[in-house]
Amino acid sequence: MILVTGATGFIGRHLVAHLLSQNRRVRVLLSPKQAQRPLPWTDNLPEVAIGSILDDETLFKAASGVHVIYHLHSAQWWGRPRNLERVEVVGTRTLIAAARSARVGRIITLSHLGASPSSAYPLLRIKGMVEENVRAGGLAYTIIRSGIVFGPEDAFVNHIGMMLSLNPLFFLVPGQGEILLHPIYIDDLITAAIATLDRLDTIDQTLEIGGAEYTSFEDMLRTIMRVTGKHRFLLSVPPYLMRWSTAIYSRILPRSLMTPQWLDLLAENRTARIGNIYEYFGVQPKRFEDTLLTYLPKKRFLLSSLGYVLRRKPRED
Repeated sequence: MILVTGATGFIGRHLVAHLLSQNRRVRVLLSPKQAQRPLPWTDNLPEVAIGSILDDETLFKAASGVHVIYHLHSAQWWGRPRNLERVEVVGTRTLIAAARSARVGRIITLSHLGASPSSAYPLLRIKGMVEENVRAGGLAYTIIRSGIVFGPEDAFVNHIGMMLSLNPLFFLVPGQGEILLHPIYIDDLITAAIATLDRLDTIDQTLEIGGAEYTSFEDMLRTIMRVTGKHRFLLSVPPYLMRWSTAIYSRILPRSLMTPQWLDLLAENRTARIGNIYEYFGVQPKRFEDTLLTYLPKKRFLLSSLGYVLRRKPRED
């Protein structure tokens, strides 16, 4: 049995679908509100455990009979620093304690390139603290640090598309857009994450992976504009002003397309060695622009952007 936390998120939905397609036994942890909504899987359904990532009794029941946990539960796209610390650090610590009690064999979690407990940027610092909890938790573990994950429903490239639709004149770029990123396609990441189940050499390892190429943030923006046909003037803005503006937006709107965590991912170069994903897992990663061309031109971002910014943030039960 495999337990997946954060199963209804972007990565979680794809992971569960791939595991079910391989006829693996899967259990998902859902909050009471998530359990009331239709499940995002249709062909096959996982077992469902209902409760909070912060409830040790619920977690013990969910982890009973489980041999591997994929821990994906995260508040990175909507939470403030206090949400990040509560959901990710405290939640991970509670999950590990329950997993030890339930005699779970292994925990696999996803992190970010650049994660470190000493990072100056809250998201990367919190992710680094999560990694330290996993390493010190007493379970066999695998930590996969990845570049920015993109796909038809991601919260990075799609948010750029939404912002391009909302402003027909210009796009605000933090700094000069020179930061190097290492985007990875969702299917490539999922293939790698599932491959860890059968590779003993990934146990007790922290693995860094990315896609087929490096790209600066400016080049990424120009690629997205070229693919969508939404050409805008790129206006350089000091990063601290961008952070002030996002703080104001987050106070006015229920959700902001550009959050402080979004800017944390653009604060420093975040790359792995080219070829790591092939060396570790035999995955030949897809190229960024070639993959965007398969789905991005079909998207209509204006209505989806309005729906997103007016939708209420999730709440932890």
